[in-house]
Amino acid sequence: MRHSMTGFAAQSGEFAGMRWLWEVRGVNGKGLDLRLRLPEWIEGLEPAVRAAIGARVARGNVQVTLKLQSGGDEGACDLDEAVLGRILPALRRIEAQAAAQGLVLRSSSAAEIIALRGVLATGTTVSDVAALREALMANFQSAMDQFAAMREGEGAALATVLAAQLDEISRLTRSAAEAVEARRDDQAKKLALALARVGDAAPGMDPTRVAQELALIAVKSDVTEELDRLEAHVGAARELLAAEGAVGRKLDFLMQEFNREANTLCAKSAFAALTQIGLTLKTVIDQMREQVQNVE
Repeated sequence: MRHSMTGFAAQSGEFAGMRWLWEVRGVNGKGLDLRLRLPEWIEGLEPAVRAAIGARVARGNVQVTLKLQSGGDEGACDLDEAVLGRILPALRRIEAQAAAQGLVLRSSSAAEIIALRGVLATGTTVSDVAALREALMANFQSAMDQFAAMREGEGAALATVLAAQLDEISRLTRSAAEAVEARRDDQAKKLALALARVGDAAPGMDPTRVAQELALIAVKSDVTEELDRLEAHVGAARELLAAEGAVGRKLDFLMQEFNREANTLCAKSAFAALTQIGLTLKTVIDQMREQVQNVE
């Protein structure tokens, strides 16, 4: 089953007078990039969260936020006198040093001081941090279940789109092969005209040399290898879509190969119908590459 790198989940919970909300967001990325916003005072929470994500996510930029607060009476708050006792003298020293250098600072309001971290303490304390961490992690696993389900649903939709685009690339490749056959008559006429012009301009030219040069032109315009490689790339992409694990990087590399063959096909075309097919191929390949960017 394919997975997208895009997903979102939110899960709330409550334990020991505390309540919380987990939020998990994921977008596409080259590797696995984790950005965590967690309370620092819950020992061991961050490594546990990292391990839980790493066990289920291979690629993507994943942001996890934990909003944690007291579940009791919101009015049961008080000043932390110890913290306030450190902050106020620090503010006075800052003002004194600023004045010594000729700077006048705006006075801090009580509301601004209360908003500083740790000044306003809730009446709820957690006696068993380990138990709280276990409750949080159990709830986080539920959030990860939601996150994985969304990524899986997005991935299934992506796989359907990619399969249809591969079908279109295969169809266009067959059309290109048919156009090559139609091009043969056109090339033969052009080569005959070129040979006649050369004969008129240089009557004494060696016919064998002329034939060799014309054959070289025909070889340079041959696109058999490009068409064969396009079909091979289609087969390889189908195998990757059916494979287990993260295949996004391999698919992305394969898209570069698709694009290279389409570019060469257009460069060698020299036939309007074949050029049009090549340009359509490039459009489909570009659209497919945009979708591949979201595959884990």
